[in-house]
Amino acid sequence: MVKLVIASGTKKILYKPFSSSLRYLINEKKIDVSLENLVKVFNVSLTEMQRKTFLSKNGSDIKLHKHDGKPDEIIISKVKIDESFSPDYFRNYLAGFIPTLENEAVKNLHIFIPKYDPFKNYFSSEEYYYQTFIEGVYLGNYSFEKYKSEKKEHKILNVNFYAENSKKLNIAISKTKLVVAGLNFARDLQNEPAEKLNPSEFAKRISAELKKVGVSVKVFNEIDIRQKNMGGLLAVGKGSATPPRFIVIEYSGISKSKKIKKKIALVGKGITFDSGGISIKPAADMWEMKADMSGGAVVAGTILAAAKAKLSVNIIGIIPAAENMVSGNSMRPGDIVITSSGKSIEVDNTDAEGRMILADGLSYASKLKPDFIIDLATLTGACVVALGEFVAGLFTKDDKLAKDLYRTGLETHERLWRLPMWDDYNVLNKSEVADVKNIGGKWGGAISAAKFLENFVDKKIPWAHIDIAGPAIANNYNNYTKKYMTGFGVRLLFEYLYKI
Repeated sequence: MVKLVIASGTKKILYKPFSSSLRYLINEKKIDVSLENLVKVFNVSLTEMQRKTFLSKNGSDIKLHKHDGKPDEIIISKVKIDESFSPDYFRNYLAGFIPTLENEAVKNLHIFIPKYDPFKNYFSSEEYYYQTFIEGVYLGNYSFEKYKSEKKEHKILNVNFYAENSKKLNIAISKTKLVVAGLNFARDLQNEPAEKLNPSEFAKRISAELKKVGVSVKVFNEIDIRQKNMGGLLAVGKGSATPPRFIVIEYSGISKSKKIKKKIALVGKGITFDSGGISIKPAADMWEMKADMSGGAVVAGTILAAAKAKLSVNIIGIIPAAENMVSGNSMRPGDIVITSSGKSIEVDNTDAEGRMILADGLSYASKLKPDFIIDLATLTGACVVALGEFVAGLFTKDDKLAKDLYRTGLETHERLWRLPMWDDYNVLNKSEVADVKNIGGKWGGAISAAKFLENFVDKKIPWAHIDIAGPAIANNYNNYTKKYMTGFGVRLLFEYLYKI
């Protein structure tokens, strides 16, 4: 990890010897002409083997060194626009490149962005095209090393971008810095060990960070939660030595016109550790359950970014937080829990706890009468089985909400896939002794979980549930998700709210 200073480069580049690396990306179209032009501009020579290899079908990079230090190093990279190209190409490419500089003496990195026109069919705007490059640098630089005893001295890396439209580039740089601030906050919360981040500490950190940008945060303790009859949250949290918390974040948007601002409720699951309770999880990979509060972290990170960007929407963030632990006081299979909505839940499996705390969160959100509600939760392994590790499940009966979120997911590469919400599935959650049962059986587990949540949302309010159980957790899908919890959802929600 380095300390990044990102800026738009000037037309005249002043190279400092022994410190500068130049990364030039060129489109495969007319690549031979582009290569010859670069050779002339930078006054370098290529061997015949370098030239043939680069121009061949599988050629990708040329690395050249200049003894005069203007710059010290030039890397020319070929960009192929084929069936494998996606809007994530440049983000992922630079996220993989940045870590390679950590042990090099490079102090100044100059990145030349290809012209927009050949790529315009893959991006919604030129600004967002530039944004993917900048995000790649930030994402490649993220690390979580606070508990390592050997502390590295982080050098400063000046990253200068050069693009066809400098005005739009500057807009993209400013916007990306704000998005990444929220993203990194969410990731830092996700990557904390549960020993350090219990429900109380989770609430404290969110409150402290968001109050810095003028956002109101209320935290209900266990007494408040009991008074509000939040039986789902109380039942899940009672097995832990640390009592639950209920976090309410309120951001009032900066109005850019006389248009009435929309009010959006974001609800995030905040299980700071999930042992499974009495229905205990297998030991393998249980460490990942420190990130079972990812939905709550994403809500907090999104609102932080929105506040920094002064978005013109009103956002209510709701995060029910608890630890699902095993003790003599844990909830038991067969228990019947009364939620704040007045509806009762039969506990059939104590590892289906996230939906129980969300029942109180969604009920609370519905009473505030927002224009729509979106919840995020690492809710079901079934969703990962259905869609894999890199796609989130989208559940809603509102076609417009589904369409808008889906399109935004394609743009940000935080992709969603819509699964059915037909009422035929209601039978899976049927209980003989309560209004609803907390697990739907062997089949359609992600859908039955979403249908369970539907019971606690006002039917007049458009609502979407996003199951991020797969992409929230570190995975090997791309260069920026390999080592750490991912913050999946912050970029998606911010871009969605940015365009409302």
